[in-house]
Amino acid sequence: MSQKDRKSRWYFGGLASVGAAIVTHPLDLIKVTMQTQQGKLSVVQLVPSIIREQGVVALYSGISASMLRQMTYSTTRFGAYEVGKSYINTDTFTGKVLLAGFSGFAGGIIGTPADMVNVRMQNDVKLPRDQRRNYKHAFDGLIKVYRQEGFAKLFSGATTATTRGILMTIGQIAFYDETKKHLLATAYFQDNLVTHFTASLVAGAIATTLTQPLDVLKTRSMNAKPGEYKGLWDIVKHVGQLGPLGFFKGYVPAFVRLGPHTILTFVFLEQLRMNFGYTSSS
Repeated sequence: MSQKDRKSRWYFGGLASVGAAIVTHPLDLIKVTMQTQQGKLSVVQLVPSIIREQGVVALYSGISASMLRQMTYSTTRFGAYEVGKSYINTDTFTGKVLLAGFSGFAGGIIGTPADMVNVRMQNDVKLPRDQRRNYKHAFDGLIKVYRQEGFAKLFSGATTATTRGILMTIGQIAFYDETKKHLLATAYFQDNLVTHFTASLVAGAIATTLTQPLDVLKTRSMNAKPGEYKGLWDIVKHVGQLGPLGFFKGYVPAFVRLGPHTILTFVFLEQLRMNFGYTSSS
């Protein structure tokens, strides 16, 4: 049986995303820290400041929440996409977009609690010690939020997280599949690492551009103190004070993080598929 004929199992996307998150977590932390500051501290200023004050290990603050987020959010969206192929025609780009949008919607809802704790744990590195939440790990954060702020707070930012999940999944999965399809239709590409890298790089760039404004709003909402904002529109107005580019704050570290994360996710996913996948007959 040829490796290229193998199909992914529904949970391969979650495993691949966890692996990618472990590698790219410091980049995600820098992105979150930049998005939650109202000032204009650059990446060049921010990274040395964090390392100088708290050490290199601070760059992995919230890694447990990041992994839990991938296990919930990404496992759901990749799994729903794989399973959905049996019910929706993904031979067309429209079919891919529809299925990816639905998968992202489901993943966004399920992944919101872990995503919120992830944002808070990462943002702790830039707060004064007396203002830090100091969650020991992801589950400690979930329990404390539930006990101190109520169940509803676990889904704070769900609207923007879900919308972002839809756009992210369309940008990543639908565009990856479509780009890979067109590359393989030429005489220059085969189902190998070069093709996987090229298609995922394109997908990463598209996904970053589609999701950045919502990512900024989601991060602000999840990290907000009780009563800090009246609602989503209040956050929009607050970010808008920085001008249109305020909605793309942290774009460079977002792409620097999401590009490698997308590439690693699909490279890992394709390796899992080619080595441990299945055929329709198995």
